[in-house]
Amino acid sequence: MRNFLVGIDYGTGGGKACIIDTEGRVISYAFREYPIIIQKPGWSEHDPHRYWEVACETVKECIEKAQIDPKEIKGVAVSSALPNLVMIDKNGEPLHLAYNLMDRRAKKEVAWLKETIGEERMFALTGSPIDDHPMLVNLLWEKNNRPQSFERIFQALTADGFIIFKLTGKPTVNVGSASFYGVAWDIRNQRFELDILKKVGLDFSLFPPVFSCEEIVGEVTREAAEATGLYPGTPVCAGAVDFCASCVASGVIEEGDIQMNLGTCGNFGIVHKTTDFLREMLVCAHAVSSRSTYVTIPTTTTGGQLMRYMRDNFSQLEVEMERILKVDSYDILNLEAEKIPPGSDALVSLPYFMGERTPIWDPDARGVIFGLSLSHTKGHVIRSLMESVAYALYHNFELIQKAGWKVNLPIIFNEGGAKSRLWRKIITDVFGVSTTFLKNRAGAPYGDAILAGVATGVLPGFSIAKKWAEYIDYQEPSPENHQIYLDYYQIYRRLYEHLKDDFKELAKVREKYSS
Repeated sequence: MRNFLVGIDYGTGGGKACIIDTEGRVISYAFREYPIIIQKPGWSEHDPHRYWEVACETVKECIEKAQIDPKEIKGVAVSSALPNLVMIDKNGEPLHLAYNLMDRRAKKEVAWLKETIGEERMFALTGSPIDDHPMLVNLLWEKNNRPQSFERIFQALTADGFIIFKLTGKPTVNVGSASFYGVAWDIRNQRFELDILKKVGLDFSLFPPVFSCEEIVGEVTREAAEATGLYPGTPVCAGAVDFCASCVASGVIEEGDIQMNLGTCGNFGIVHKTTDFLREMLVCAHAVSSRSTYVTIPTTTTGGQLMRYMRDNFSQLEVEMERILKVDSYDILNLEAEKIPPGSDALVSLPYFMGERTPIWDPDARGVIFGLSLSHTKGHVIRSLMESVAYALYHNFELIQKAGWKVNLPIIFNEGGAKSRLWRKIITDVFGVSTTFLKNRAGAPYGDAILAGVATGVLPGFSIAKKWAEYIDYQEPSPENHQIYLDYYQIYRRLYEHLKDDFKELAKVREKYSS
């Protein structure tokens, strides 16, 4: 009998699944887009019912495409883009829409936590700065603003935890995803600090049991099997943060390895074992040796989402060409940007369309396109937004270099907008370091499948991920372009410093007149 493994992943813009064999070959792949729901300024949500529908649709499609017997699937793993939050009642039903990582509504709760617990205490415990997105902050918002439904919360789950619950009937969270609860999560000892939970008024019973990423947490139930096409009793492992799963997919498993994704967010991650965490950045347990290895993940809130924004709002012609000519609309936008020189003819943008995370941590920051003139075209704007994401990520890279951390080159590009060679070239030149591109870009679900294989013993260990990873399009930076970008980067940095107080004033006025 043949052996196969399934990975399922939830990003901010859609969910995907894949099936691999024990030689690392992708047998089938499926994707479903789902909407980001913006009910109010600063809110960003998904429909959690759609999460489960996507799991059922993509897994069924993968099994059908692969033409395999579900009995041959030996394990399943799930990941999701964190932070997110799915609140379920005692019947396992979601109480509200699910928070996703771009939600910025809980600013008052953050201010209260800073006064009540203190920023230093929270950073010392969690390894990450306090902001308005960790799940415990979102729960405090629920308690303050929807108290009646808050009392009905049975479990506060991550999106990956919700799918595992639907598959197995068991509420769980892996040590990587648990990092994104924040506030009371002790990242070094991988447990919740009960004294802090008590102090902020959250009951420990709200949180599911914690497992290593590599642990088996349950089996597919008959009900879930009927819905997904999986075989009843198929082992399900604890899962991982989507970024860590994609790191596994790209062979980024050793200390100093770096992977960069340009999904809805723009981010990169560096693998390390040190617990001297950088206070400006997010950290979580890696899927590999999850009790002792970490990934620090610098993140700009809007990465590939900026290209989606340009496509959906200003590119009707390109979308129509895609419909008629079957040419990817994003490829057309790339062609427009390729015509523009480095620096976008003195057009400098801030990519903070949904606030910003690392390293400035400013939920009030907003997008800016600076230097516009009548000579600038849509191609200039597109390229300038690409460059702005590169600048935002480079700001973090500077801090990592300053900290003296081990850095292995080249940087490995993987998912999302990273398929754009132009965008990879821009980042290569901005960073001034070598880069390469993963050939097999099944991404996080591929890493999930490997994780499932290691958890079940079907695969010998994570070293096989390094063996399977193939890299293409090695690029060296242009010294001339790097200098051009450094000059514009200084303007980028000063631009935010000049505007940060105005962003706060704008937020006050926006809130004053919001309905």
